Amino acid sequence: MSKSIMVGTTLAVLGLGGLAFGAWQVQQESGPQYAEIVGVEALTRTVETPREVCEDVVVSQAPSQAPSRDPNRIVGTAAGAIVGGLLGNQVGGGSGKKLATVAGAVGGGLAGREVQGRIEANQRAQAAPSQTTQRQCHTVVDTHQETEGYEVTWQHGEVTRTSRLDSPPEGDRVLLEEGRPQWQAVVASEG
Repeated sequence: MSKSIMVGTTLAVLGLGGLAFGAWQVQQESGPQYAEIVGVEALTRTVETPREVCEDVVVSQAPSQAPSRDPNRIVGTAAGAIVGGLLGNQVGGGSGKKLATVAGAVGGGLAGREVQGRIEANQRAQAAPSQTTQRQCHTVVDTHQETEGYEVTWQHGEVTRTSRLDSPPEGDRVLLEEGRPQWQAVVASEG
C-alpha cells in the first residue's frame, strides 16, 4: 500500500470517529437538562400589630383634703371667747371684773381657735384612704414574621444564579429550557 493511501485511510477513520463522537454529544445535549438547587432561603418581613389591653386596677386615694368649712376658725374662736369671758367674769369685782372678763374672752378665743385647728387636723389624719377600681388601658404591639417569598439558588455547570419564588421548590433539581428554569418541573434526585 502506498503511503498516501495509508494517510488518507487514517484521516478518514479519524474524521469518521470525530463525526461519530460529535453526533453522540449532540444527542446527549438534546436530552432534558437539569440545574441543581443548591440553596433555598425564606424572605421574611416583620409585621407589627398594635392592640389595646385593658385591666381593672384597685387604686388607693388619699383622704380628701377638702377645704375646711371654717378656714378662719371663727366657731372655735367665738366659742372659746364666750367660755373665757364667762370664766373671767367669775373672777374679781368692779372694774377688775370687767378686765378679767375681757382677758378671759381674748384668752378663750385664742384657745378655742387652737382647739378647733387640732380637732380638724385629727379628723383629716383619721380619715381612711378610699379605694376605687379604675379601668387602665395601654397599647401593646405584637410582632411576627411573615414570609414574602423564597430566594432559590441554582447551579448548572459553572453558572450559579438565583430566582425568587412564591413557594419553596419541592425537590433538588429543576428542568432547564433554553437555559431558564421551569419551576413547575422540579424533581428529586434519583438515588
